[in-house]
Amino acid sequence: MDKFNPVDMSVWQGRQDPEDGELALRWHDKVQPWPQAGHAAPGVALVGFACDEGVRRNKGRVGAAGAPLAVRKLLANSAWHLGQPVYDSGDMHCENGDLDAAHGRLAERVARLLDEGHFPLVLGGGHEVAFGSWSGLNLHLAGRGRVGIINFDAHFDLRMKLEQASSGTPFFQIAEQCAAQGTPFTYACLGVAETANTQALFARAEALGVWHVLDEVMTPAELPALLSGLDAFIARCDHLYLTIDLDVLPAAVMPGVSAPAARGVELAVIEPLIAHIRASGKLRLADLAEYNPSLDQDNRSARVAARLVHQLTK
Repeated sequence: MDKFNPVDMSVWQGRQDPEDGELALRWHDKVQPWPQAGHAAPGVALVGFACDEGVRRNKGRVGAAGAPLAVRKLLANSAWHLGQPVYDSGDMHCENGDLDAAHGRLAERVARLLDEGHFPLVLGGGHEVAFGSWSGLNLHLAGRGRVGIINFDAHFDLRMKLEQASSGTPFFQIAEQCAAQGTPFTYACLGVAETANTQALFARAEALGVWHVLDEVMTPAELPALLSGLDAFIARCDHLYLTIDLDVLPAAVMPGVSAPAARGVELAVIEPLIAHIRASGKLRLADLAEYNPSLDQDNRSARVAARLVHQLTK
């Protein structure tokens, strides 16, 4: 069963502007602890996945386990513009390097939040978070409808799982699970860097029917074509899961990741695509991955991550 730990709300503090009343509220004024017993009005439910075991296994630079706390700190003082409740449901941890168990706990939490009518927004953690997030949606839906996965990422993350899962294997794991349960694997990877993916990964993506777009094609001038392609993908799906690997962004914008992008995709492209996905009415779940506070500069990356949370929830 989903293990509940009391939510530490001490991070939700920040500036007060009482002279401006209700129009001066910030996230720290509004975020509520997720009630264990349920019975809360449907809203956005934050879930931390404080884990970078998959990054370690994938020979990356660890530190992403600290991301959920760091992102909350930046969110806390962000101006409030939402029209729905936001709950903090606490963090899932990877204990003793047991990533499979951590995935299971995350899946149970995501499924429970979905069952209660919330929109779960998972704060990773390494991109191994994706398998746990998807597993929760899969558990909730129980085969009802086709799930489309949209991944903004410089990497396919389709490495074959040999002995252990890692931050490079989540979508291969999902493809395997889909094959085992007889459901379609419907995956789009947008922002792929050719230099960061081997020919083997491109071949595997083609064999699995993955729609992908290279980073060099994802420019403001190409937005109409990108939106058209996104519409075609969304039309095939009943439900959407959006996962954003922050290393899809340019290194100058997102320095605090294990593998900074040599080129990357601008926020001016990513944000309209997020808005389009949200407007479809099919988005059920989202997560952010790979932010590494130990590699950040002046909280620049944390500010961008907090902005994307705002874009996903407004």
